[in-house]
Amino acid sequence: MSGHSKWSTIKRKKGALDAKRSKIFSKLIKEITVAVKEGGPDPDGNPRLRMAIANAKGQSMPKDNIERAINKGKDKNSANFTEVTYEGYLPHGIAVYLECTTDNLQRTVSNIRAIFNKYGGSLSTNGSLSYLFDRKGVFEIPKGDLDQDEFEMELIDAGAEDIELEDGFFHVTTSMEDFGPMMKKLEELGIEPETAELQRIPNDTKTLPLEEAQKIMKIIDLFEDDDDVQKVFHNLEMTDEMMENM
Repeated sequence: MSGHSKWSTIKRKKGALDAKRSKIFSKLIKEITVAVKEGGPDPDGNPRLRMAIANAKGQSMPKDNIERAINKGKDKNSANFTEVTYEGYLPHGIAVYLECTTDNLQRTVSNIRAIFNKYGGSLSTNGSLSYLFDRKGVFEIPKGDLDQDEFEMELIDAGAEDIELEDGFFHVTTSMEDFGPMMKKLEELGIEPETAELQRIPNDTKTLPLEEAQKIMKIIDLFEDDDDVQKVFHNLEMTDEMMENM
C-alpha cells in the first residue's frame, strides 16, 4: 500500500498548488450534482452527497459553490449524467482504469480512445482489467492534535486495514464494505476527513525507469485533464526517484 500512499500525497500537494484548480472544482461539482440526483439534496439522508460535500470542503471549495451544485442537482431541467468506466493499457503494460461522468457518451469515448491511440496505448473491453484492482475505501485525515495510538485503535475497531501517517495526514484504507462504517465512526468522533472516497487499488504494481515512468504520468495527466474523467487509477509503482522528480 505504501506506493499508493505516496501517490495520494502527491495528488494532495499537486491539488494545493494546481493552477487548474477550477478543473478540480468542476469535477467536485459534478459529483455533488450526481449525488443529489441519485439520492436527494439532504446530506443527512444521502451518504454519497455527504461524502461529496466533505471532499469539496477538503479542497477548500467555497460554500456558495457547494450550494449551487446542490441546487443544480435539484433542478429537473439540468443535464442528466451517466457514469461509465473505461479500461486499457498504456505503453510498457501499465494498466489504467478510468471512472467518468458524462452527459455525452459518444464525446467521452471518442476523447478517451484518442488519447490511448495517440500515445501507443489500447482501450480494452469493460471488465477485462477489473481483476488487477481491488475496490477500497481510502481516507486522508489531518492528524492535528489527535493522539496517534488512541486514534489508530479507533480506526482499527471501525475496520481499517492499513494506516500510515505521512506529512501530517493519516492515510487509511478499508475494504469497500467497511467504507460506510468508517465514515460513521469519523462522524461520531467529530472528525472530518480531507478526502474520503472509494478507489481502485492495484493488487500488483510495475516499476519503470524514470524517463519511461514520466512519459506514462504525462498520459495520465491528459486523462485527468478531460472534463468527463472523474478519477484515474493505474498500477505504475510510485518510486522515491519519481517522487523527487515530480
